[in-house]
Amino acid sequence: MSDSLNACGLLGSSSQLDLMDEETIDDKEFDIPQVDTPPTLESILNELEDEDEAFVLEDTCVLNTENVDAHSCDTASLASSDSGDPAHLKRKKRAVDLKAAVHGSVLQHSMLQGISAQIVSAADKVDAGLPTAITVAGVIVVGTSHGLALVFDTNQALRLCLSNKVAGAEFGAVSALSINNDCSRLLCGFAKGQITMWDLANGKLLRTIADAHPPGTAILHVKFTDDPTLAVCSDSGGSVFELAFRRVMGMRSCDSRCLFSGSKGEVCCIEPLRSPPDFTDHPLTNYYLLALASLTKILVIGLKPSLKVWMTFPYSMSDPSSVPQLAWQFVGVETAVNPILAFCKGDTVQFLMIKREEMGAVHVIKQRQIHLSCDIISLNWINSRTLALVDSHEKLHVVDRPSQEILEILDLEQVQLVYNSRHFKSLATGGNVSQALALVGEKACYQSVSSYAGQIVCLGTKSAHMMTLRTWRERLDCLLKQEHFVEALSLAWSFHKGTAKAVVGLHGEPLKRKGVVSDKMVEILFQFAEHALKKCPEQGRIQVMEQHFHDVVPVLIDFCLLLHRTDLLFDQLYARLMENVVAKGVFLESLESYIVMDRLGQLPTPLMKDLLAHYHCSGLMDNLERCIVHLDVTRLDIQQVVEVCWENQLYDGMIYVFNSGMNDYITPMEKLFAVIGPPLQEGRSLTAEEVVMGNKLLVYISCCLAGRAYPLGNIPEDLVVQIKIQVFEFLILLHTAEASSHEEPYPYIHTLLHFDTREFLNVLAMTFEDFKNDKQAIEYQQRIVDILLQVMVDNPDFTPSQVGMLFTFLARQLSKPDNTLFVNRKLFDQVLEFLCKSDDDSRHTERQQVLLQLLQVGGVVQFDEGKLLTLAEEAKFYQILEFLYEKKHMYDKTIDCYMKDSQRKGEIFAYIHQLMSTSSPTCEEKQMVKKKTLQHIQELVTIDASKSADLVVCHFVEEVKQIISELLDGELLFTFVTCFLESWDRHHPGSTLPLEHELHKLLLDLLCRFAPQELLHFLQTSRHYRLDEAIQMTEKYHHSEATGYLLEKKGDFYGAYTVLLEALKVKLSTLTADTNRGQSEDEEGNESAALGRVQRSLNDLIALGHRSSQKLQQPQIKELWFSLLETLMAPQRQTTAKHISEVLKELTMRVFNSMSSFISLPAIIQLVLQDPLYGEGQVAEFHGLLLGMLDTFNYEQTLFETTTRLLNHDLHWSLAHLRTAVTKGLHPRQDYCHICIQQYKRWQNPTEEIIIFSCGHPYHVQCLQQHDCGLSHASEQQQQWSCYKCSTSHSGSSRQYITAKKTRSTSLAQTRLSLVQHDEDRRKKVLDEATLDFQQGQSWDQLRCLYKGPSRLSILAELSLSRSNEKAGLLIQAHPGQDPFNLKLSPPPVLEE
Repeated sequence: MSDSLNACGLLGSSSQLDLMDEETIDDKEFDIPQVDTPPTLESILNELEDEDEAFVLEDTCVLNTENVDAHSCDTASLASSDSGDPAHLKRKKRAVDLKAAVHGSVLQHSMLQGISAQIVSAADKVDAGLPTAITVAGVIVVGTSHGLALVFDTNQALRLCLSNKVAGAEFGAVSALSINNDCSRLLCGFAKGQITMWDLANGKLLRTIADAHPPGTAILHVKFTDDPTLAVCSDSGGSVFELAFRRVMGMRSCDSRCLFSGSKGEVCCIEPLRSPPDFTDHPLTNYYLLALASLTKILVIGLKPSLKVWMTFPYSMSDPSSVPQLAWQFVGVETAVNPILAFCKGDTVQFLMIKREEMGAVHVIKQRQIHLSCDIISLNWINSRTLALVDSHEKLHVVDRPSQEILEILDLEQVQLVYNSRHFKSLATGGNVSQALALVGEKACYQSVSSYAGQIVCLGTKSAHMMTLRTWRERLDCLLKQEHFVEALSLAWSFHKGTAKAVVGLHGEPLKRKGVVSDKMVEILFQFAEHALKKCPEQGRIQVMEQHFHDVVPVLIDFCLLLHRTDLLFDQLYARLMENVVAKGVFLESLESYIVMDRLGQLPTPLMKDLLAHYHCSGLMDNLERCIVHLDVTRLDIQQVVEVCWENQLYDGMIYVFNSGMNDYITPMEKLFAVIGPPLQEGRSLTAEEVVMGNKLLVYISCCLAGRAYPLGNIPEDLVVQIKIQVFEFLILLHTAEASSHEEPYPYIHTLLHFDTREFLNVLAMTFEDFKNDKQAIEYQQRIVDILLQVMVDNPDFTPSQVGMLFTFLARQLSKPDNTLFVNRKLFDQVLEFLCKSDDDSRHTERQQVLLQLLQVGGVVQFDEGKLLTLAEEAKFYQILEFLYEKKHMYDKTIDCYMKDSQRKGEIFAYIHQLMSTSSPTCEEKQMVKKKTLQHIQELVTIDASKSADLVVCHFVEEVKQIISELLDGELLFTFVTCFLESWDRHHPGSTLPLEHELHKLLLDLLCRFAPQELLHFLQTSRHYRLDEAIQMTEKYHHSEATGYLLEKKGDFYGAYTVLLEALKVKLSTLTADTNRGQSEDEEGNESAALGRVQRSLNDLIALGHRSSQKLQQPQIKELWFSLLETLMAPQRQTTAKHISEVLKELTMRVFNSMSSFISLPAIIQLVLQDPLYGEGQVAEFHGLLLGMLDTFNYEQTLFETTTRLLNHDLHWSLAHLRTAVTKGLHPRQDYCHICIQQYKRWQNPTEEIIIFSCGHPYHVQCLQQHDCGLSHASEQQQQWSCYKCSTSHSGSSRQYITAKKTRSTSLAQTRLSLVQHDEDRRKKVLDEATLDFQQGQSWDQLRCLYKGPSRLSILAELSLSRSNEKAGLLIQAHPGQDPFNLKLSPPPVLEE
């Protein structure tokens, strides 16, 4: 920031509008409909505020004013006293995104040292007070807190000191200032409500206005209009007044008129439209427009010729503490100039253009709005395109309006802005303002920031500052001083293109402006180059130096090309950079990208030599090749370039030089053939590099024959035909110029065919497409075809695939309607015999594919079909046979071909499905397909049973019975039936299947035979079988588990138990027999498997016992469980293996635990004691069994007692709580009945009763009876009442809803009071009775249901799971089918009192 401001620059900027710099309205801006009949001021004043607004500022109860300081000083700054405010600290944390790299420094910030010194001196020496307001026009005026106004001229010299301390003590601080258009009058508003007018020529006081507005309010704004006799002001009451100055008979007076009353919403800001000197005759100036900004909306009114409201516009939703802002500016659009009103409240700036048509109609056009991420506290125009916005962090944002781009952000914290909070709170007059206005005043700085003629003046607590737009040269020089050359060049280029923002000082025609900027850019380029050479590190690693110049040289090249100054680049800058070897190398390497992008097509000859030498020395040959093919060859040393390309195998560059420089298209082909030809002739495999060269050769030949230049561009049109002929002549040469005696004829054709037959034929095919009307080309076409046949047919050097490619190529050409080729048909027969050699099994698939491709492209017309069929059958070319049979609609034979082809058997299903689904085959043909399919059905099922089943379901469902009869293999039949039923359910869900019962019966039989492990799952999930038949079938195949399940399902529990028990006996006998016989080590696994089978069988029996015990009598239950126990105990007497005996005892304990739920313990103990296993000498086992039973009994008893105690405790707690709630006293809300509205003391009958509900509403019993407030279901002895008021308050709901919801309209403790008269002066309320009402009874029933737990056994069974690891076998297991354990031990919910 400069130390001083040039006096000539202060207030010297022109306000003239340059219409040439304005751009048209953006398409996104739209029109508001024409204002034909604007609303009147009275209608706006009487309009209610929008209830949908997020913040209703007039309602002070919704505002949070805890942090509002009612005694804050109006000169406080965010950098001074406000720094302790948490809100301000929070705002300071927000980060700022600077864009200096794009726009440079746009604003020049200077402190007005002369004015600042005078402000400090006046405060210290003459007690003028701190500055409070500032305004600027032809002069700068600063108001102070002691009522003085200091007037400074453009040289910052103090011209006048208006008023004195005596008047200041009477009027208070200066709160508002305004200067008229000719700078002859000054209006001062004061904190105590007075307004004074001064003559700026001599400092004379002209008027003192004390009655222009209601007393007790401070002047917030005072503004002159274009009419020097008319001004407006607003006060801290939110009202706006018009001041009309008169002078009659030498007497000065002022008439005041209220324009807007603060009772309908306080106005925070006013701004009259004041036209610049150049637009005083604008048609809209005759209306004297005035913009008003209240807390919720803005208004635009016209003061003349009569008071009229032009427009009203609400704000978008914003923070209540945001400060409304207004600013007018005349803006040129196309050829018209119209005023635009910018307004904001919060973070969004909106624009409205006022436009008057020639016919007198006025339009208001809403333009694009600007969104910022900050709270705006000041809004000013710098010019018609640029705005200055100050946010609550005291950051100044320079914004370009058309592009909505932030150009620069300046920090004003050091300015220490003066805030007008004291005046908005009207502290000088007692602080009688609304909280909403006081809240807005916290960030109000209307009188601290002023704009005039493109300059922004800011007032600090001890200084004054000015911000002006820098000229374009100053912006560039500012970047150059910081050595930001790249940014300076980018900014200069934006000046050159005309895309820069906030441009000042660049005038004239566009060409002239571009020339001026170009000269400046050339100067910067030279400075940048000199700076780069000067700052280059002299020592260190070469990479550091290269990186240094890589940051500089591309920039120099780029901007020289943008300016079209290649002379400057090559003659001056390159000559200067050549002095540094590293800079020279970087320069030459940087040219590559510009050459490849065709931005640089010509290089001077000396520079080209340096380029070749540098790339050759650096080994960057690929980069050099990319450059060569984009340069103008005429400027190159062709001999030098060709030598370099050939030595370094830069074939693209070599081809480009020969083609473009010498129009020679044959020599490159000769050189490439010389490289790849010898290895192919010798039969050697090509290297990777040679393969790349061969591909280049094919592409090059293709380009030449197609009329395209290689590697890019097009061949000149006058050379296209000539080059095609030259290439054909070259390719069909019989021998090369230096041919040896062993050279084969047509060596070039030989070489290309051996290198890549397919691609070479593709090149010829693309070339033949263009040979339609060219007779000479057609001759060359026939000639090449003849040579190809001569070279490849009967030549053992070519594989069948290569020969097939040739004839496929020929077949395609012959099948074209405009074909002109002739090929001997015998050649096709010869090729057919070659491909179908039955004695040659090598490359069988390859030969078949070649022949098939040949037939598909139209070659079938060249063959005898009979001979073709015979040869294909002999060679087993099934795809060829399929092709021919399908062509003749012999689909049955096609199916035979699929079945014979081992590689394509899986595709037959899709083929048959396609034939049967489409309409192309006839009914007879489909019948043949059906017959053939059924013949091969067993083979098809073997290939894929699932796809076969899908095929039958979709097309042959009627033949299911026949298909089943033909499937002789049982396992194959089982697989098919399973897949068939699954496919039927998938394709026809819910529909009835033909032969359904027979199929499921068959499936059940097959499951019993081939998949017994899936039998039980099938029985459990399927519904398509009969129980009796299924039982017979499972018994037939001895599947006891399935038989038991079916008997249980039938209801024969005893029979099911018997079957499963017999199966268990068999397994136990097998286990004990194997154990007693003794086993080898190999049979230990079999023993473990047998034990597993015994355990699974026992689990099934126990589960069945649990289920059946609930439905059988006690004798049957005993017989059932005792038989199981006896079955387990019997093998223990016979086995001699100790480990088997232990396992069986564990299983016996499981049975004991399970049967204890259904059989008494004495009966179990008696059975145990009678068993010789436990009665003869084995006391340890008997002792453990008894102890286990006793432990189980003790645990059950303890659990039962604990559960009972907990439930009793909870029940007692609930009853005690209910009793407390019932007996609690009620406090009536009022002392009168809510039905008759009579007080108790006026009720004369002492025997009448009063009812008070829990909601606090009292009633007379007679009144409740008259309005039928009793519940109908209660008896007369137990009459229950409901509150009349609470019940009727839910009139929108039904009676049923009110009763169901159980609101507080029914008393929790419904208390009946009797009035008993003890004497004549007083009455006493006595509690008559307290009973549970209907709602309490329902609650009690619900409580009892809540604590009604499950059975004891269920509780014990669930708890046994947690102790199973500690006491295995001693606790009772959970019973299947019982209710889950759910012990409710939490206290009941607290009821509402």
